[in-house]
Amino acid sequence: MVDFVQNLISGVAVGCIYALAGLGFVLIYKSSRVINFANGQFIAIGAFMAYALAVWVKLPVLLAALLAMLLTAGLGFLVERVFLRRLVGQPIISVIMVTIGLASVLDGLMYLTPFGSGNFTFPQFLPQGGLSLGGVNVSYPQLLAIGFTAIFLVLFSWFFQRSVLGVSMRAVADDQMAAMSVGVSVQQVFALAWAVAGLTAAAAGIVVGAVSGLNQDGLIAIGLAVFPAVILGGLDSVPGAVVGGIIIGVLQSFSTAYLDGLFSQIGLVGGGSQYVMPFVVLLVMLWFKPHGLFGTEEIERV
Repeated sequence: MVDFVQNLISGVAVGCIYALAGLGFVLIYKSSRVINFANGQFIAIGAFMAYALAVWVKLPVLLAALLAMLLTAGLGFLVERVFLRRLVGQPIISVIMVTIGLASVLDGLMYLTPFGSGNFTFPQFLPQGGLSLGGVNVSYPQLLAIGFTAIFLVLFSWFFQRSVLGVSMRAVADDQMAAMSVGVSVQQVFALAWAVAGLTAAAAGIVVGAVSGLNQDGLIAIGLAVFPAVILGGLDSVPGAVVGGIIIGVLQSFSTAYLDGLFSQIGLVGGGSQYVMPFVVLLVMLWFKPHGLFGTEEIERV
């Protein structure tokens, strides 16, 4: 039972990282119906910015993390202004192809920096050890991941329900032309969505750095692992991104702990089930509930 709870907590912590990355993904989709394929690159850029500020500029780690989140938010804002502003009102596939191209460009540029290869570790800023209760251990980096996710979930839930900009973003997501007709600035909404998406991506990258260190390929892979999480929870649902991320994280933890060993016992090659099972569950979910657990089901007239 202790092992089960330990794997559960580890899965929740990993799932919270997916949730943080998924929040920005959902935010862009919720406001513009665009799928951002450069999400993993934003995660890597935010994490390496925090590392550079903490190690090279010698700033305190927490201050470096805050500045990196703001700088990555600025990068998101700049990307929307420079590359996506002219595509407002154009077919969605055009915007999606731009994000795919942007991902390749950012990926290549990062390989030209010192961070393109090798592993990096943040300076120690959390206490050693963690909390222990009944034989179950929770490390401080895991608590950081859970805490960050809880804070962003509360902030975004309030933002979309109570703030003027949040309501404007929901209006733009429902109908861009109708929102423009009542005075909502679609350009402002899109820029804000990309800025906040950059901020949450940087937060996810920083938490990854605190938990397991920094590696460009590993950080970008998190951006891909977010896809099953956000589709499972619902592409336009902020709570769904959190729930979907935690489900995928727990599923991967249990797959590693139980399925890999089971496959080895029956003569199959063990290892790697944590990469397969999320997509198996995703396919089953799409079969029965295509809009995800919390996604909005839209019925269009023909």
